[in-house]
Amino acid sequence: MNKAASNIVIFSLLTIALLITSAADVIFGSVNIGLDSIIDSLTSANNGIEHEIIMNIRLPKMLTAILSGAGLGVAGLMMQTMFRNPLAGPYILGISSGATLGVSIVIMLGTFLGISMFNHWLTIGAAVAGALIILLLVLAVSKYVKSNVSLLIIGMMIGNIATSVVGIIQNYSNPDALKLFILWTYGSLDSVNWHELYILACVISLGLMIAIFELKSLNAMLLGEMYAGSMGVNIKRSRIAIILSTGLLAGGVTAFVGPIAFVGVAVPHIARGFMKSANHRLLIPATALIGSTLVLCCDIISHLFTHSIPISTISALVGAPIIIYILLKGE
Repeated sequence: MNKAASNIVIFSLLTIALLITSAADVIFGSVNIGLDSIIDSLTSANNGIEHEIIMNIRLPKMLTAILSGAGLGVAGLMMQTMFRNPLAGPYILGISSGATLGVSIVIMLGTFLGISMFNHWLTIGAAVAGALIILLLVLAVSKYVKSNVSLLIIGMMIGNIATSVVGIIQNYSNPDALKLFILWTYGSLDSVNWHELYILACVISLGLMIAIFELKSLNAMLLGEMYAGSMGVNIKRSRIAIILSTGLLAGGVTAFVGPIAFVGVAVPHIARGFMKSANHRLLIPATALIGSTLVLCCDIISHLFTHSIPISTISALVGAPIIIYILLKGE
């Protein structure tokens, strides 16, 4: 079998896996729903309780998982390529820390005012604002930094500063607000409704489009900045575009879902293993498919227990062994 035919087979299998896990994510939960009920809900105007569960809870959750997995996977792939670091992830530039800081500030403000400000839309707005501030700061710094390694370190330090401020805010928050904040940091796909899903889909689609436009730059960066420059790649412009794409993907997911650990780090390595290639024309779609499938699997596992386990906990249990394997393999 030639390489092109092999790639078609792999993408077909990945697509089938995504379809199976998507169906399973809708079927399994605290109440198991048959496939016939799902088809009936999608094709008729049935107003029963199962229709309500499928249309307003399970389907938005399933689509959110697909968007989140694809966004985090592709963001992680771009960061690993740009920084030439196999352990780089979508949150390495501090974008997640910025979103977390925004949410913690809202909680702290509510503590001072003596009211609960853990409103869903307010939380999303605060997370978006925090992620955007960090993103703009990193973009501004990127114009004056020549080395990607220096930018990586600066991004990590900005993230550490934001995390430290979050720690200070937590110290002054009341126990109830602190509990709500900790629950948010675990990540959840269940709270996204259809209206929010449309916004998330637009943000993720824009981030993925920018990533696709940067295919040539990403492939050139595999051999280093000097080689990419010699190939006619505008390093500064490409760096800004890649950071912007990562910010949209990782920041969008974090704002609506909360932080989801390890997916962005582990998925690009799984994609490389499947495709046996470093070509981003293959890796970006493969990473999106695998990332979506992995998050769906994590969501299915999280709902198999009597009490649903936060998805970030499951993704860490799945992703951490993969990263350990990668490190051991590289020794």
